[in-house]
Amino acid sequence: MDIRELLNQLRLGVSDRQISQDMNIARQTVKRYREWAKGSGLLEGTLPSVEKLQAMLEQAMPGKPAPQNTSSVEPYRAVVKEMVEAEVEAAAIYQRLKERGFTGSYSGVYRFVRMLKPVQPKTTVRVERKPGEEAQVDFGYAGVMYDPKTGQLRRAWAFVMLLAWSRHQYVEFVWDQKVETWLKLHVNAFGFFGGVPGRIVPDNLKAAIVKACWDDPQVQYSYRECAQHYGFRIAPCRPRTPEHKGKVEQGGVHYVKRNFLGGREPTTLTQANREVQTWCLTTAGQRIHGTVKEKPLVRFEQTEKSRLKALPETPYDLAVWKQVKLHRDCYVVFDGSFYSAPCRLVGQKLWVCAGIRQVRLYTAKYELVATHERAQKAGERHTHPDHLPQEKLPGLLLDRDSCLSEALEVGCAVEQVVQAILDDPVVERLPTAGRLLRLRKRFGDERLEAACRRALAFSDPCYKTVKRILVQGLEQQQQAIPLTLPPATTFARGKDELVGALAEVTAWN
Repeated sequence: MDIRELLNQLRLGVSDRQISQDMNIARQTVKRYREWAKGSGLLEGTLPSVEKLQAMLEQAMPGKPAPQNTSSVEPYRAVVKEMVEAEVEAAAIYQRLKERGFTGSYSGVYRFVRMLKPVQPKTTVRVERKPGEEAQVDFGYAGVMYDPKTGQLRRAWAFVMLLAWSRHQYVEFVWDQKVETWLKLHVNAFGFFGGVPGRIVPDNLKAAIVKACWDDPQVQYSYRECAQHYGFRIAPCRPRTPEHKGKVEQGGVHYVKRNFLGGREPTTLTQANREVQTWCLTTAGQRIHGTVKEKPLVRFEQTEKSRLKALPETPYDLAVWKQVKLHRDCYVVFDGSFYSAPCRLVGQKLWVCAGIRQVRLYTAKYELVATHERAQKAGERHTHPDHLPQEKLPGLLLDRDSCLSEALEVGCAVEQVVQAILDDPVVERLPTAGRLLRLRKRFGDERLEAACRRALAFSDPCYKTVKRILVQGLEQQQQAIPLTLPPATTFARGKDELVGALAEVTAWN
């Protein structure tokens, strides 16, 4: 680049910084040339020839050469170009040139490399959607708010769903980002808009996307079911590219933080949600948007609202799907509570579909294997007896009342023996009573009743005695052995002798 080029830049009003970058000249040097050109009247009119300009420059600034026209790296162009094509870094190129006798600076090499391989600035393409075509959703940290239940400050999150065409938005504050919360927020947002957009663009949070992958994202099953119910498509962002939902990033979450939450004193979550609904319809909805240059609420009411899909007749049941393991005790754990499943599936992965009132368990192939009522609090245990191992079921369900009821079904003698066993004041005999009742399966009710009658007759109502009687078949013998008494006889002596004996006894006393 010669002196005429420099003067042309100065005459066009280009800044010193820009000229310095374009021509690789120090800014102080550009400033001196600007002062010289202004004093010599070269910023206006027709420029003289190059020879005359060079003479004027030498006269005004003796010893000051014109801007360098050739780089000191130019003699090594072929070598440098070869190394640049081989992706060699500028620092390594500088070292290789020094080995070849190069005496210039590293900055000269760096500028020459940039000239051969200019850095392409990153560009973006603004994508605009048709009315009703897309909504973008995002979570953002909203600071702390008071929990209405406890009165304590808690971390809160702002959920924002923003319609891509009108920029109208729905905002709600929540305590967590669980799957059930995520689904409930979508239902609330669709109700607020009065319709459903054709596509939802979420981030790759776990409530929406199980595994983030650009080619084949694994959508959370619950979210997929919600999308099928409302008829929208899920278009997750590419991993680590939040700019793909830039409308809700800047005009949604950041705008809520700067405007609604900015400088706001902590309030209860309930109050914040009530006030942010008004804010969406007034401050946010009635402002002139910086991009579309119109009011979002007006654009929504006049055009986009009619383009949304109609809401289904019934809202989504908020069924949450989660894959869990069936443990050795025949229970799965979901939301802090326990639900039984058939023991044959122990160790396998099951799908839990939890609605508001019911919890359903499915195999990996979506075969329904159990249905339970939804637990109302953590720690509850819901059991179907037929899910448990049958050989261990009697001991699990055994209690005193059930023992006595079952004994009475067999007979009164069995009930008396069971009651005698349970009446032990020191040792818990409930398992023993259960074992006695299980003898009916082996020997039958009639024999058990007869054996208990025989044990009672001998005043030995215990498990071992009853079992021995049954094993030996003694219950078939006479039920009770009568007491053998000596035959009655007549007193052979006279009455005087008898009365005399009685008198002697009285005297002794």
